[in-house]
Amino acid sequence: MAVVDVMLPYYGDVGLMKKAANSVMAQQFQDWRLRVFDDGYPSTEPEEFFAGIDDPRVSYQKNGENLGANGNYRKALAQADAPIVVIMGADDIMLPNYLDVVVRSFEAHPEAAIVQPGVQVIDENGAAVNPLVDRVKKACAPQATSPLVLANEDLAASLLRANWTYFPSLAWRSEVVQEIGFTEGLDVVQDLAMLLDVAARGGALVVDPELAFLYRRHSASDSSVRALDGRRFEEERRFFQDQAERFRARGWSKAARAATTHLMSRLNAASLVGKGIASGNSTAVQKLLKHVVA
Repeated sequence: MAVVDVMLPYYGDVGLMKKAANSVMAQQFQDWRLRVFDDGYPSTEPEEFFAGIDDPRVSYQKNGENLGANGNYRKALAQADAPIVVIMGADDIMLPNYLDVVVRSFEAHPEAAIVQPGVQVIDENGAAVNPLVDRVKKACAPQATSPLVLANEDLAASLLRANWTYFPSLAWRSEVVQEIGFTEGLDVVQDLAMLLDVAARGGALVVDPELAFLYRRHSASDSSVRALDGRRFEEERRFFQDQAERFRARGWSKAARAATTHLMSRLNAASLVGKGIASGNSTAVQKLLKHVVA
């Protein structure tokens, strides 16, 4: 059995997916499996690409029907059986040291359920970028020059102030994340929901500052589209209300207060109001303003 299962739920740009897969196959740490879950992308090119790879560690399967992002992620997660699992974005890039970093962190911190390595954001063309959202993430993230461990209420409160993690770059202890799973009905905040469930169960997250992953940010991503028309924030507002009640009942006052305030989420909505006005979408503007003040 491999030490790490890299699960690649896929639907979209074939060229970027190939780059993502090739980055896994170029890892310095060799004890991995790459498992691709094609959610019915209307092309034979992905299947032909993987058929040409002569490596028993690489497998490809195409869903008989489109499951949607949440459904395909749940399918991928359920099939992991290595001790560590990574649910990678199909357009992101692992630097060659990625698996070395995360495996080392888990070995050094047996209490850890999650590892967040250092991340550089790139654009559609692979160039390093630093847009406002990522400058905010960096400002809100724990400042560490060596591996740092967060757990329990400290972890929950920090993430509720601003989700500074990059989900596709996270490595998880399989037994922990499989027990939690992806919450059905969540599209935008499903990653934050999983992280908070880990915190609520006493799990720890290791922040390792060593750069090991390239996260690709697109202006046309699903979350960006949902943000501009207000759908993202409707989901976030319900989610934060639920989390505030959850942590208040637990007696985690810092976490409950951070969920109630959800300041970074409000500021994100406020930053999009101008774009909504420029697009002439009055409904979106109303939804965005509602989130800012709600």
